[in-house]
Amino acid sequence: MQDKEKAERSLSPASPLPAENAVEEGEIFTTSSSGVNFRKVGWFNATVIFTKILFATGVLSLPSALYSLGAVGGSISIVAWGVLNCYCFVILGNFRNEHPHCHSIADMAEVAGGIVAKEVTGLLFIIAYVLVTGSGIIGVSTALNALSHHAACTVWWSLLATVVITATASIRKLEHVGWLSYAGFLSIYVAVLIVVIGVTQQDRPAAAPKEGPFDLGYVSFNNPGFAAGMVASCTIFVSSAGTSAFLPVISEMRNPKEYKKPLYLCMTLVTASYLAFSLVVYRWCGMWVASPSLGSAGQTMKMVSYGVALLGLIVSGTLYLHVGAKYVFVRILSETRHLQSNTLVHWTVWLSCTTILGALAFVLASAIPIFNYLLALVGSICFAPLAMSLPGWLWLYDHGEYRTGNLVKKAAYGLHVGLVLLGVFFCVGATYGVVVQIVDAYDSGLIGSAFSCADNSGST
Repeated sequence: MQDKEKAERSLSPASPLPAENAVEEGEIFTTSSSGVNFRKVGWFNATVIFTKILFATGVLSLPSALYSLGAVGGSISIVAWGVLNCYCFVILGNFRNEHPHCHSIADMAEVAGGIVAKEVTGLLFIIAYVLVTGSGIIGVSTALNALSHHAACTVWWSLLATVVITATASIRKLEHVGWLSYAGFLSIYVAVLIVVIGVTQQDRPAAAPKEGPFDLGYVSFNNPGFAAGMVASCTIFVSSAGTSAFLPVISEMRNPKEYKKPLYLCMTLVTASYLAFSLVVYRWCGMWVASPSLGSAGQTMKMVSYGVALLGLIVSGTLYLHVGAKYVFVRILSETRHLQSNTLVHWTVWLSCTTILGALAFVLASAIPIFNYLLALVGSICFAPLAMSLPGWLWLYDHGEYRTGNLVKKAAYGLHVGLVLLGVFFCVGATYGVVVQIVDAYDSGLIGSAFSCADNSGST
């Protein structure tokens, strides 16, 4: 409440501060003519960054999730999770603008729960973006295997992907990384569109038997069992749950209060595209869909789509690693003059953050080399508490009076308690499902071993 009163005083007619200074008050990054000016991201550029953060590796796993849940069940899940994730970020964005010193979701947790909540949330945030960087590494190594017909060990392709992603993620300001997002988004979007068109031109799925009758496996609703159903639901959830990465972007916007414009535009485009692309691929491929889905239209189209998508896959990993490294960087230097100064300490800390987190992502990508399982694990362990439970808790923190208000307010309070509990359920249930499926994959030989040289693109 003190922060709110402070903000209101700064915007009142009697305040001597001009309007632009009111926007600055409390911000972690300030705009200045000296040092490094991080605050250069406009709202449209923020839209592109938001969209590229979400529309990346997640879209490549959705058709296989629809196979587990069925066309209608999967479609309802895509729309419902998209709407819920959008609303949860509105809670985060509003909370962030009430407390503008919050650069990350961990800073918000500290406001509501103290230093312990901050450290736990910060650890989850780092784990999440190391894991999704790993998914980007897997995507790039899969593309290189497809394009080269597995000309080298997959571990070497993964190492090359890690070096490139780490180098590009080391670009210091989101303003500059943001321009890469334009090309990266178009790259992934066009590649997925190529696959969508390609699968409709075939008599039967590329992975299906070449002759004779076969079961397509297309159903409206499916009952895959608890473990597989939780993994599928978590895969769909995580495809639009990376909204906590939007918070550092807001801190580098010229006017952070404009965050809803890029958010609504991004979520509308992403949810509509997810729905259209995944339904078409599932309708034509059924149970024979590849994972990642870019390999679903046969070898030739696979090479074309991965060739087009390669830049987008690199940019996805770049954004994920940049966001994770920027969190660590700000945590280390936020109370020092080195945060916005071109000093040796500034550059040493920044490059160390990107390099160390990139190396961790490489290790995890090589240990869990199946794309869907890695994404589902991110969703269950990290994004369920970060994108569901924590927004619900922050809303309860800011709206404590609703608990004793009228019936409508009590209902709203109860629904947000339910949001916290939903995140806890998903964290436990989906993690169990992912672990069961990973163990089964090792037992069945689907995953041969960690750091395997096996072709992950199915091209050989």
